[in-house]
Amino acid sequence: MIMVVIIINGIVLGLETSDRAMNLAGPALLAIDSFCLGFFVVELLLKIYALRGRFFKDGWNIFDFIVVGISLVPQQAGLAVLRSLRVLRVLRMISILPNMRKVVGAMIHALPGVGSVAGIVLILFYVGAVISTKLFGEAHPEWFGSVGASLYTLFQIMTLESWSMGIVRPVMETHPHAWMFFVPFILATTYTVINLVVGIIVSAMEERSFEDGSKLDPVAAMARLEKRLDSFDEKLSLLIRDKDRG
Repeated sequence: MIMVVIIINGIVLGLETSDRAMNLAGPALLAIDSFCLGFFVVELLLKIYALRGRFFKDGWNIFDFIVVGISLVPQQAGLAVLRSLRVLRVLRMISILPNMRKVVGAMIHALPGVGSVAGIVLILFYVGAVISTKLFGEAHPEWFGSVGASLYTLFQIMTLESWSMGIVRPVMETHPHAWMFFVPFILATTYTVINLVVGIIVSAMEERSFEDGSKLDPVAAMARLEKRLDSFDEKLSLLIRDKDRG
């Protein structure tokens, strides 16, 4: 039921951005939004009452508390902009669905490894920015006039957004061998580093899955094992019977 309310609330928040929808059913949309917010507040209060001090020991409960708390910010001067953050209520889907929680947990578990990769990327970007500023800054100051401009340009190149026709080919008109810098940079950042990040996240998800599996109830694990053994014995008996008949 909570998930359904979150979905409805997300749709309503999207419709509130449409002038046409607000002209047609503005009061109804606002009423539904208020109902959803009241529903979330009641749910949160019930959870706090049921869990008492244990409520704030769970990170997901704290996440829900912050999201709902932001939605209760009054529309006053200086705080009205926070009202736009009401759409964060949709993120509560993550705390509701176990599979999404596993993915987010794996991403958080992978942060140390991703941080190391980010450090490598920063080093590559800084080295590339200094080199490109020295090589191309005089002829193309709009892209490589300073280290800051070069960093932004190299970031655009890393995303492969208009990197060839928009930047590299114009640079090659004045520096024909510029491809010897840009192609290795793209290979090092766009493909190698991104694959490293993906590999780290996948490895973290596998580790989390293994940890979750190791935390199973021993009684339940033994019951599953006995069930598999019974199935194996049954199949083995059928094979022996078929062999005797043959």
